[in-house]
Amino acid sequence: MRYPPVSRPMVAVAHGSRDPRAAATVAELLDAVRDRRPDVPVHASFLDHAAPAPDRVLDGLARDGAAGAVVLPLLLTAAYHSRTDIPGVLNRVRGLHPRMRLRTAGTLGPHPLLADALERRLSDAGVAPGDPDTAVVLVSAGSSHASANATIARLAREWRPRGWRDVVPAYASAARPGPAEAVTALLDAGAPRVAVASYFLAPGHFADKVRTAALAAGAAAVSPALGAAPEVADLIVHRYDEALETARTAAAV
Repeated sequence: MRYPPVSRPMVAVAHGSRDPRAAATVAELLDAVRDRRPDVPVHASFLDHAAPAPDRVLDGLARDGAAGAVVLPLLLTAAYHSRTDIPGVLNRVRGLHPRMRLRTAGTLGPHPLLADALERRLSDAGVAPGDPDTAVVLVSAGSSHASANATIARLAREWRPRGWRDVVPAYASAARPGPAEAVTALLDAGAPRVAVASYFLAPGHFADKVRTAALAAGAAAVSPALGAAPEVADLIVHRYDEALETARTAAAV
């Protein structure tokens, strides 16, 4: 596929963490995106705990003469950060640069590619995809937004028919069941083996907390964070193209 020499810049917005592994993982993931789309200037930014902030990146692009950018949330569910923090950033930038055309891509999840990435990471942890003797606990960070937690529950239901004994949701915070509670329930129900699928983009506090609790409860394996899984890089490119196509369609109406 041929691309124009330079496309609209992408400003990827990650949650951010005090754990340096998180920023390093985002950098690795965005390198994979650049490999797929060398025509797109890709910039990392973080909402908290790490630099640069997204408004600083966008301000710099505007001052360098960029006519616009695609702001792409590196978030696995639509919750507070995508509904409040990122719109707040865009409002501030539009106030400073009213002529800058800003497009917001959708959050990464939900999308079928993420189920593929989860199975890849379970395989990395020694769990055969779709093993009928394995029940899976799908663990996300959890949210105060019920709709975000419902998205995880729906993903678990949709993932179950791939051959697993069962797939159930769990949450590291803000909702129940917690990972240990879910592991224990599946073992008590007779599952020969329980594996935990970590629905986190990058390693950090929640991923470590889930791993410790799940293994203590009897989980046979806990997958690493999704990180730079090829499916996640492909999904970022898809969300970027989708945002531009939506903008083109709206302009044509």
